[in-house]
Amino acid sequence: MFQNHITVKNRHKKFIKTVCETEIVYGLKNKDGFATSSSVHYDDENGEPVGMICFWSEKARAKSCIKDGWKNYEPTEIPISEFMENWCVGMENDGLLIGTQFDQNMFGFEAEPLELIIDLLAELKSIGKDLNFRKFNGIKDLETQVKEVME
Repeated sequence: MFQNHITVKNRHKKFIKTVCETEIVYGLKNKDGFATSSSVHYDDENGEPVGMICFWSEKARAKSCIKDGWKNYEPTEIPISEFMENWCVGMENDGLLIGTQFDQNMFGFEAEPLELIIDLLAELKSIGKDLNFRKFNGIKDLETQVKEVME
């Protein structure tokens, strides 16, 4: 089943818009942690696929992926501020990718965590939203620090 790259990219753009509007990101979680997958596009220094944790902008889309290896998972809400400052930053530090809007056939977008933060911040600014963070003084501070790391 070939998934068109444009469809996957458009679902990713919808993810960014939706989570910035609702300020909620969904993950699939069980007693052992969150649902993970492996990249089909990126390998680590040992030639192994890079690990990835998947997230969705709608609970229903996350639920549609509860099958096979993820059948014992449940959707869980993550506030966008926590997602950006804890999940994205932590996953960058751990060398993981973020999968967005995966479908039941395991096709989705693979994002670099810091690039995803920049994309989310751009959307938040475009709709005139600021967020309260625990570790950063608003979106401008987070953006400045992320861009410094990316240079």
